[in-house]
Amino acid sequence: QVQLVESGGGLVQTGGSLRLSCAASGSIFSINRMGWYRQAPGKEREMVATITNSGRTNTLDFVKGRFTISRASAKNTVYLQMNSLKPEDTAVYYCNLYQIGATYWGQGTQVTVSS
Repeated sequence: QVQLVESGGGLVQTGGSLRLSCAASGSIFSINRMGWYRQAPGKEREMVATITNSGRTNTLDFVKGRFTISRASAKNTVYLQMNSLKPEDTAVYYCNLYQIGATYWGQGTQVTVSS
């Protein structure tokens, strides 16, 4: 079993910054992919950014240049640095870990960007 614990959400004004963190623990394989997804009210959950254990990243076009995903592999921790935040970024952000045989989700952290 794997547990994901997120932190770092909150309320910020347009143009502000937040940094999300997610620490994974439990039965984690050496080959895996961690990432962040978000779900706004009335919308489907969407991928924001992912990063593999080897450091390969994939980022949603809408946030490229504003959001940066990184990870401290030794600690199985993933970060999402969010800059130049917009009201459209308001959502619940979920940490995700995928490894062969299973996908795990965190409990979600609310990010609210006021205009």
